[in-house]
Parts: sequence; C-alpha cells; structure tokens
Amino acid sequence: MKIIKTALPNNSLLNQAAKKYDYVDSFQGSITDNGNKLNPTVIGKAFFSSTPNWVGKMMGFRNRAVAVFGLKTSGSMAERRKTLDNLKCEKGEKVGIFKIYDKTENEIILGEDDKHLDFRVSLYLGESKIEEQEKKLTISTCINFNNWFGRLYFLTVRPFHRLIVTTILKAIIRALS
Repeated sequence: MKIIKTALPNNSLLNQAAKKYDYVDSFQGSITDNGNKLNPTVIGKAFFSSTPNWVGKMMGFRNRAVAVFGLKTSGSMAERRKTLDNLKCEKGEKVGIFKIYDKTENEIILGEDDKHLDFRVSLYLGESKIEEQEKKLTISTCINFNNWFGRLYFLTVRPFHRLIVTTILKAIIRALS
C-alpha cells in the first residue's frame, strides 16, 4: 500500500480558513469505494476504531507524561470504546482527545485546543482521476503553537508523528477496503 506525502487539499476546510499555521503536513493513500459508500462519518469512525494497539500504548504513555504539565489527555481505552459505540461523527462530539469541529460531504475536521498548542486533523475523501471506484484519502495535520512549551512538546512528538499518521492511514484503508 503506497502512502505519499502531499499538500493540504485545495478544497479542505483547513485550507479555506485563510489561517496561517505553524506546522502543516498531509499524507494520502488510495482506497476502493465499491458502491460509493464511503463518507466522512465512515472515515471518522474508522479513524477512531482502526488505530493499532501500539499507537494506543504510545498515547497512554503521552497521557501519563503530559498530565504532570496540566495538558489535556485522552482518557482510558474503555471510555473511548464506549464513546465509539454511539459515535455519529457530528460537530461537537468528542472521542478521547479529539473533538469534531466540522463535517462536510467529503471531510471531517477533528482536533483540540490546549494551552500549549491547537491542532486540527482533516480526514479528506477526494475523487481519483484514475479509477471511478477509487478515492483518495488524505490525512492532514495543522498546528498552531500557543507558547514555547507547544514548540518544545511538538519537537519531541514530531519524530513519531509521521509514523503514526501513515500507520493510521494504512489501517483505515485496510479496514474499509
């Protein structure tokens, strides 16, 4: 499965916000959409339910480490599973550290604002120019640092960020293909 680094999609809500971000990255993969059944709700649920165990363990470690500094944490896996059972992927819902900020016919925006940084994640489902049943799924991350601690925090997280995002993207594609 090929995942490529790409630009923030032109039609993404994050690109249209006319906002300047301190950090942006985007990764894209192809996904088969037999019967045109994929939509932001399906993609959002897959994002939360397809996360590999090792990523969950890293988030657990992150939660323990940052709680000391008063940063927001994602809660337990049991709480997350309970939330997922009733998730509709609508604006205002929350799963762990992710709040759903917006949703359109082809995108869902997740994220959180915290004292050290604010981040948004776009799950953008675009059309493929190659094959009718193929779609392009792009995960984009946009970050604004609120202070020096946000920059320091992301400096320690960044080496893992690309690996985590591309792994989650692959897991979503596997789960939905």
